[in-house]
Amino acid sequence: MGEQIRVAIVEDDLEIRTHLAMLLENEPEITCKNLFHTVKTALASLNPDTVDVILLDISLPGTSGIEGIPLFREKLPDTEIIMLTIHQQDQFVFEALCAGASGFLTKFTPSNRIISAIKEVHNGGAPMSTKIARMVVSSFRKRTNPNLSKREKEVLNELCDGKSYKMVADALNISRDTVRSHIRNIYKKLEVNSKSEAVAKALKNRLV
Repeated sequence: MGEQIRVAIVEDDLEIRTHLAMLLENEPEITCKNLFHTVKTALASLNPDTVDVILLDISLPGTSGIEGIPLFREKLPDTEIIMLTIHQQDQFVFEALCAGASGFLTKFTPSNRIISAIKEVHNGGAPMSTKIARMVVSSFRKRTNPNLSKREKEVLNELCDGKSYKMVADALNISRDTVRSHIRNIYKKLEVNSKSEAVAKALKNRLV
């Protein structure tokens, strides 16, 4: 048998924490000796020589799991983090992934899938529950292919040509107020806050 994968669990629910620890300790390729109920206690005890993978709950007392990700990343740069949570809302998933989580599983994930996810992430993968993976793909599509109207695309195209609001209004034979209204909608759909960001995103994602 090769080297075991060292797993730490950061979960405030004692029953879930204990169940996960027993599950992992029964797996020959995994060892799980580090159990914590807060980010603070885990950070105080863990070091790069003691952990390979962290199972991290999102809803923790004090510092939340998402807030804890960059703290763990700073102290344990080579340690992989799998979020284990009941939350499946978009914002939690994306906040966690953007903060540096390597995987995202729900607490309803079958035991064998949790074990395979730990092995997968340790080998460089990014495991996710099927439902969450579909959500990520769906949301990614929405973000990269915003549903711009024909007129909004025309306005965006003019902006990409370097035209001012007045020049856009003249080119499309609409008022400047109408141009501003379209641009507000474009900013909202592209999730940007400035003309330069809108142009950059339009060019990058080939929206014009």
